[in-house]
Amino acid sequence: MLRLDRFVTLNVLAPFAGLAQNGIHIPILMYHSISREAERSVHPYYRVVTTPEVFSQHMSLLGEEGYEVIGLETALKLLDSSDGSRQVMQVKPVVITFDDGFLDFYANAFPILARYGFTATVFLPSSFIGCNGTSLGKAFLSWTHVRELIRAGFTFGSHSVSHGDLSVRPHSDVERELRRSKETIEDRSGRPVFAFSYPYAFPEHRKEFLSFLRNALRDCGYSTAVTTSIGTVHEGNDHFFLRRIPVNDADDPALFRAKIAGGYDWMHGMQYAVKSTRALLGLRGRRNVAKWAVLNEDKL
Repeated sequence: MLRLDRFVTLNVLAPFAGLAQNGIHIPILMYHSISREAERSVHPYYRVVTTPEVFSQHMSLLGEEGYEVIGLETALKLLDSSDGSRQVMQVKPVVITFDDGFLDFYANAFPILARYGFTATVFLPSSFIGCNGTSLGKAFLSWTHVRELIRAGFTFGSHSVSHGDLSVRPHSDVERELRRSKETIEDRSGRPVFAFSYPYAFPEHRKEFLSFLRNALRDCGYSTAVTTSIGTVHEGNDHFFLRRIPVNDADDPALFRAKIAGGYDWMHGMQYAVKSTRALLGLRGRRNVAKWAVLNEDKL
């Protein structure tokens, strides 16, 4: 299957990725499902499943490339640190995040992360957590799982209440989603929630909505938020709209290395152009929330 993003990344831009990085840059990896569910009919760019074998390979590569896995709180401190503290860093930082709170995180990702001594932040759609059985074709973590994972060193953030498209909801609904999900997770986990992950394609071309969202996140008690916008993060980036690097089963070692080194950041320009063009043409793309577990629109 033709993959232009991989070709350009590895053959045109990757050799220059390191030269373009000034100061500290932190890749925030975005995973979803760690399982053996096949996505053969989905273009590699849109896939959200990573097999345990490939995920383990990715974690091994982080160590080989000299990366240190840190949490979001530590990443924010590094981004705000002085030039002097940046200069004494002996390792390259990376953050690992998971959206959706699928049960396969506990079954498949947790043992691999524990083997490597890594931690991660998992973003939960609060209304799906703790439900018996499956919802929309996927099984989710229970609150018992969440508390066990917290004791093991993992962090949890909000992914809204219902995993809906917030950009088309009334402002009052968005505020309710932000506040209630945070309160629920804090009540059931016993830990404060400071981070939010925006569900679906992030509407970064809608400046008025971004202004509202930033204020709403701050008013609800969040100190940071991650998005589906592609790229590594740098000092000076808005803490409420942090970019991430999408990762899935189609990321072979060469592409994975290029992504974490900043060689995939160029895709943000393409992503933004597609969003802006869709907006001008009045197109919304696929927004069937009933099929949100597939999440093929997470990146565009």
